[in-house]
Amino acid sequence: MGRIFIAIVAAAALLSACATTELETAPDPIGDFRLGDLLPRVSPSLTQGPVSRTATPEEWEAAMTAAFEQNFRRFSGARPYHIGFLVEGYVLAQPGVPVVLSPKSALIFSVNVGDVESGELLTKELVQFTVLETVSAGNVFGSGLTKDKEAQMAELAANAAKRVESWLREQPWFDGSRTLQAAGEASAEPSSELPQ
Repeated sequence: MGRIFIAIVAAAALLSACATTELETAPDPIGDFRLGDLLPRVSPSLTQGPVSRTATPEEWEAAMTAAFEQNFRRFSGARPYHIGFLVEGYVLAQPGVPVVLSPKSALIFSVNVGDVESGELLTKELVQFTVLETVSAGNVFGSGLTKDKEAQMAELAANAAKRVESWLREQPWFDGSRTLQAAGEASAEPSSELPQ
């Protein structure tokens, strides 16, 4: 757990290079990907970083679920895949802190992906990510001065979903080979009809 706390401190000191953009109505496909079930979890040892507002596990699960549903339900590939996430740690910047110490909001979470039809877990172990708040003219000194907790969580969750989308696009899993393999296996099954 110490490494998560250290990662939060480090992340909170950085500026975010990840910008939240408006969700497109018809995104470029990720191969044959479409979202099956979303499997949300929050670590029982959820770590709250230094100088942070407090958010409950239920609030994080709701914020992340809403963002992931909104982002990934747009994809309509031929094969369903489950996405599971685990929220592990966070910083939600708050006002009333000297500007020089004002932290940036940050979220640490992990993801795994499974193929619904085959039951195969594509990630052999959880893949961890850290995302930061989007830096803009309105929150250059930290979003604690300009946003409430709910807005901070929604922004971090949206950035988390976009980060996972970018990561999925780098993976070799969605090229359609699984669908083709399943179709080949089906066509190779013996016919129930007797030859004439």
